[in-house]
Amino acid sequence: MNPKNIKILFASKKIPEASLVAAAKALSVSGGEVNAIAASGNSSFDVQKLKSFFKEHSLGEIPQLHSMEQVDFHTFDLVVYLSDTDELDIYPRLPGNPPMLTWKLDGKGDSREEDLRQILERTHDLFSHGYLDALVTYKRHGDLVLESLNEGIIAHDLKRRIFLFNRAAERITGFNKEEVLGKDCHEVFPGKFCGEKCSFCRLGTPGLDELDKEYSVSLVSKDGKKRTITMNLFPIEGPNKKPLGVVAAFRDITEELRLRRLLTPSTSFHGMIGKDPRMQDLFALIEDVAKSNVPVLILGESGTGKELVASLIHHLSPRKDHLFVPVNCGAIPENLLESELFGHEKGAFTGAIREKRGRFELAHKGTLFLDEIGDLPLPMQVKLLRVLQNGTFERVGGEKTINVDVRIIAATNKDLKEAVRKGEFREDLYYRICVLPITIPPLRERKEDIPLLAIHFLKDALKTTGKRPEDMVISPEAMAILRDYDWPGNVRELQNAIQYALVRCKTRVIAPEHLPASILKSKSRVIEIDRTPRTRGRRPLNLSPEAVKEALIKTGGNKKQAASLLGISRASLYRYLQKNMH
Repeated sequence: MNPKNIKILFASKKIPEASLVAAAKALSVSGGEVNAIAASGNSSFDVQKLKSFFKEHSLGEIPQLHSMEQVDFHTFDLVVYLSDTDELDIYPRLPGNPPMLTWKLDGKGDSREEDLRQILERTHDLFSHGYLDALVTYKRHGDLVLESLNEGIIAHDLKRRIFLFNRAAERITGFNKEEVLGKDCHEVFPGKFCGEKCSFCRLGTPGLDELDKEYSVSLVSKDGKKRTITMNLFPIEGPNKKPLGVVAAFRDITEELRLRRLLTPSTSFHGMIGKDPRMQDLFALIEDVAKSNVPVLILGESGTGKELVASLIHHLSPRKDHLFVPVNCGAIPENLLESELFGHEKGAFTGAIREKRGRFELAHKGTLFLDEIGDLPLPMQVKLLRVLQNGTFERVGGEKTINVDVRIIAATNKDLKEAVRKGEFREDLYYRICVLPITIPPLRERKEDIPLLAIHFLKDALKTTGKRPEDMVISPEAMAILRDYDWPGNVRELQNAIQYALVRCKTRVIAPEHLPASILKSKSRVIEIDRTPRTRGRRPLNLSPEAVKEALIKTGGNKKQAASLLGISRASLYRYLQKNMH
């Protein structure tokens, strides 16, 4: 049984007659079931002599002769190269490349009829001795292994021409094998398959020791989706370790990373800190909101980080390449607010000595953040509503209508629904800006985040002083006070408290006595802290036996660590123990 769907290339650089005869014989022997192609680097031959030879041996019509320069060897199952010299292989023996037989012709004379007769015999033997059947079995088994892998496999030569691309690679990238084989890797994949880590870009022709063997990279698939893949690279080498190409096994870990984030939530999100479930929900909501273009209303007490959330939404959105323009509606005098938002023409009022663009114009194609929108006067609410509805306005003193494309993010610490009920805020404006409401929980409702935030602020503050993060810690007693406090000023107040303690603390441990008095006074239990002004010489200790015992128990009797927890030196602790605890 002759194998079907097999493509054989009979090629010769100098002898077109040989490749034509071999292809014709293959077609006649297989009954047309094999796709035999003839290619040559030379298209010149004696047509009449070749016709006579074909007729004598019943070879039928002379096949079409292709140019070797235009033939893609990778698309064939077998290449038979016909040569009258000891030429080297016409392409590297790379994995994924078809096997190649080299038939050396040894006939004599210009007619080469002896060579052509040898080709007829060899071509007949190729089919009659089971070689092609074995090739089909080998190819089927090899493809089965390659296509059954869950990992994508891609390989290219030193010119980055892809010659291997399995089914998993098709699934992960969205590209079909036919779209990539034989093409430059960089031309097929937008932004390069390996991103900025392409060894062939950095090194030209990398050797075995110069390749990055394993790394993760972001890949844009054919449908435009961004995927994260992990890659393992293996150089392909020939004799004498000569580099021939690279094969990469890669795996899509996009979903794995998403699930990992769900199972082990990150405590940090683009500068925001929080492991509380409400903060984790907030992080996810910010990502979703950033993808849309509708107005957002951020609700939260003073100091919760409303402007940070607004900035994150902007910088994660498609508008990130344009300006984020913040405006504090409560901080601008009412008589200047219209000019600040919409701009003014030269001479519009006393002091308008030049034309000025307003915040809406500055935020064109970007985001305008209206902080404390609850403080906006009613007349200005009407003008703002018009801009939100039509995207148009006029500058103060101007007649020209200006069109803008601006996303509005508003924020307030007030109850706008109550303000609407009292007639202090327009109902139509409220529903215009409150398409996507986001509520930031106050710090007192997420106590578990206080230690994370305190340590984060301490590290940030230490950087400004040139100290290392490990140079200072917060004692358990001080941390307990921070956790118990209600934080009416929220995250901003906590940050200020850490900066205050850092200034007051002269040791490496922040103790309760270093915290602001307002925090200590609000504690439910009384704590006595020595507030005696510092003088030269030794400062008297104001420790309780209970505090010392607790510190020793927590440190397992280690006096050095206990002294650090108490915010005193080890020598001071020894003196206290000698005097007070027998």
